[in-house]
Amino acid sequence: MIVDLSVPVVNGMPVYPGDPEVEIAPALTVAAEGVNVLGLHLGSQSGTHVDAPFHIDDALPTLDDLPLERFLGPAAVLDVRGLPPRSPVTAGMLETVAGRLRPGTVLLVATGWDEHWGTPEYLAHPYLAAETARLIAAAGVRTVGIDALSVDPTSRPAGDDAAGASATGAAGAIGAAGEPGGDLPAHRALCGAHAVIAENLRNLDPLLEAQAAGRPIEVSLFPLRLAGADGAPVRAVARIGGV
Repeated sequence: MIVDLSVPVVNGMPVYPGDPEVEIAPALTVAAEGVNVLGLHLGSQSGTHVDAPFHIDDALPTLDDLPLERFLGPAAVLDVRGLPPRSPVTAGMLETVAGRLRPGTVLLVATGWDEHWGTPEYLAHPYLAAETARLIAAAGVRTVGIDALSVDPTSRPAGDDAAGASATGAAGAIGAAGEPGGDLPAHRALCGAHAVIAENLRNLDPLLEAQAAGRPIEVSLFPLRLAGADGAPVRAVARIGGV
């Protein structure tokens, strides 16, 4: 069984503040040129994507510096669904998957926040506490994904703590990320260990069900091969095997 873990790439989709807007339009058409070709304008962090360590530090590896094994592996899915908005995923919550955290494992954090994709509520996602991220890295895990905008907290839109501006791509609709000081502590703990981070995943519920049933799960997060990149969009998928 193959499960698609990616959001669709469409015009007007949510983007992080300051990132390029996603624009998709016909560049060639069958009627005019004899073939259909789309013109794409988007950022490296658009939609479901992976961050290379270079994303937060010029001295860290770029996307093409990383081994391909970093983007494929057996999954451990951490169930933290039901957390209130803007809540940390604490170190104690790792206990349910502690026996699965080892080198080569792809850790997926299921917050359930993908149900808010495309709404202002998507900005109020749970996030990894800095200590949690450090423990994940210390366990040897080098691939971490989350079904939310970021592994770090996202600030409320300026001037509106409740709903805020539209979350469908307007620059400034999403405030600066990070705990006080905006230092992106979870990113720094993971990227500093040369881990990759997948964000804006979706549809992790079937994986949790498979894990509970003892079925093996393999996750693929292969990005576009962008030279010297900070990250790239991915078509994230999971293969669920038999018992």
